[in-house]
This record gives sequence, structure tokens and C-alpha cells, in this order.
Amino acid sequence: MPYIHEHPDWPRFTWDDATLGEPLARARHEQGRLLGRMESIGFDLREGAGLDMQTAELVKSWAIEGESLDPAEVRSSLAKQLGLETAGLPQTGRELDGIVEMMLDATRNAAAPLTRERLFAWHAALFPTGWSHLRRVTAGAWRSPEVGAMQVVSGAIGRERVHFEAPAAERVEGEMAAFIEWFEAGPQLDPLLKAGIAHLWLVTIHPFEDGNGRIARAVCDMALARADRTQQRFYSLSSQLETERKHYYFQLESTQKAGLDITAWLAWFLELFERAIESAKGVLEETHAKARFWQAAGTRPLNERQRKVLIRLLDHFQGPLTTKKYAKMTACSHDTALRDIKQLVEWGLLAKNDAGGRSTNYHVVAEH
Repeated sequence: MPYIHEHPDWPRFTWDDATLGEPLARARHEQGRLLGRMESIGFDLREGAGLDMQTAELVKSWAIEGESLDPAEVRSSLAKQLGLETAGLPQTGRELDGIVEMMLDATRNAAAPLTRERLFAWHAALFPTGWSHLRRVTAGAWRSPEVGAMQVVSGAIGRERVHFEAPAAERVEGEMAAFIEWFEAGPQLDPLLKAGIAHLWLVTIHPFEDGNGRIARAVCDMALARADRTQQRFYSLSSQLETERKHYYFQLESTQKAGLDITAWLAWFLELFERAIESAKGVLEETHAKARFWQAAGTRPLNERQRKVLIRLLDHFQGPLTTKKYAKMTACSHDTALRDIKQLVEWGLLAKNDAGGRSTNYHVVAEH
């Protein structure tokens, strides 16, 4: 049985609009509800929710490939590049900053054209040293014939499962030219369908030596950002893909071994998207809790130090707050920190934890 890219009419995908009508309408409805609720809260809180989701998106995108990124470091790099508060977050290196910059370029600059050079820049950002683990990778270029057959596999080393084999390297230049032309100037499609097709098409071509899944998810996120018509991200498709990784590879393999009718793939993609929206509702509730907190805090004459610390405490702060941490975050004296904290406790915005003496520490009272 030939792979999908071996069909003579490749890449003229077809699908059944009648079958996809209901799941597409449902996915669009849930997307609109989520974005509408996020628009109802303040800009700063939306930025915080977006930071949560972008952190999850990057961490889970790497996890799909069996690689680990430190969420605190990812959050720190994102906050730094977005001009948000980074107090209490770890310092990050240039390699991680480059990865984060790539993801932000895909979503924050989604309206800019996708080009060959842009894809090369993203790929180079993934492999700034030219190495992938112990293997040298040609970064910022299509894969060459010397690499040999490119198989898409999943599973642990020694127990890999081959899902399909990508087109020969000699075809990549022409295949990617056709893909980029379609992505930028192809027929008018619903943006959610376009995101699903783009992901499948790019994974099928597998244009690079390594990092193809991550690049495909970045392009998919770019298409979704265009669909959302906002630079902020309030759901994470990669988080849902990582949760359903086994089923994802099953769908990918099934589609590769079928014909050019990709109705089943698109139906699954729309359902995956809807589940990603559903999973994002927890972040939405957390964001609304923060809105209620700031509504209560707004009745108090907070100074800049207190406001800065409360922002950090509500933003995935590691561990309890101590006077020492407060003083370090705000560059103030121990006495000033203690005075500020006591005032916040009196206002009911902070509460003392059970530990006392030198171990005295505090937590934010998030529910108001």
C-alpha cells in the first residue's frame, strides 16, 4: 500500500464537508466562548494566562519528542522576552531563549508571511550548536540525500515503531515550495481546517533532519493564531497532543496509509482542538480568581513593592513567601519588608502559614 505522498494526485487533499460541518461548528463555538471570556478580563491578567499557556505549549511540544524543558526556565525566558515580571524566576541561557523566540515568532508575528528563510531560522534556533544529543544536525537547511531514508518513529530507543517513511530528500525543495505557496496564498479555508491540514502536510514532508514535529506544531500554532486573531495564546494544542500521544501517532499512521481523503484526520483534529479548549478552562477559572483578588486588593493603597510581590505570588511563585525573599525581590531592607508584609496580612491579602519563629512564612489569600 503506497504512502499518502506516493499517490499521483498528491497533495490534492479531499474531505467531506458534510461530515466535518458539525465538529467544525462546535469547535468554533467553544473557541469563541473561550476568547470572549478572556476578553472580559484585564490586559495584565490576559497576559498572565497567555504566559501559562505558552509555557505549557513549549514544554509539552518537547515532551512529545521525549525531551524535557524546565517549566520555570521556560516561563522565565517567555516573561523576559514579553517584558513581564521575572523576579524570583531562574536565569536562562541563550539556547533556551532562542527556542522561546522561535515560538513567539510563530504566534506573536503570525500575520507575517511564512517563508523558506523563516523556517530555516526557526530550525536553526532549535539546534544552535548544530547537535541533537550526540548526533550532528545540519541546522537551518532542508535534509540532504546523505541523511538517507527519513522514517517517522515513536517509542523508546530499541522499541521504536515506524509509522511511515517521508518523501525522498530530492523532493523536499519542491514539496516545501508547494506547501508554503498553499499556506500563504492557497484556496480560502476555515482557519481551523487549514491548521489541521498544515500539520499533517508538513509532518508528511518531514523536511529537516530533526525537529520536524516541533516545527510542524509551530506552523500549526501560527495558523491557529491567525484563526484566533490575537497574539495571545489561551489554550495549548501541544499539551493535548502530549496527553493523547499514542492516539496521535495512530491517527498519523492511519492517514499516511490511506488515500488523499483526509476527512478522518480533520475530524480527529477538530475534536482534539475542542478538548484542548476544554482543558484550558482551568486556566480561565484561575485567571478569574486572580481578577477577583485584584478587585479586592484595589480597595487598598498598595505601594509598588507590595504590588510587585503580589503579582509574583499569584504567578506560580516557587515555595512560600519569607521576609528575606520579599526584601530580595523588592530590593528593600528587612524592616521595610516586614512592615509591608504585616500590612498585607492586616488587609487579608496575605496569611501566615503554620510555621513560626525564623521559619515564619506567608501565602497569598487568593479567594475573595
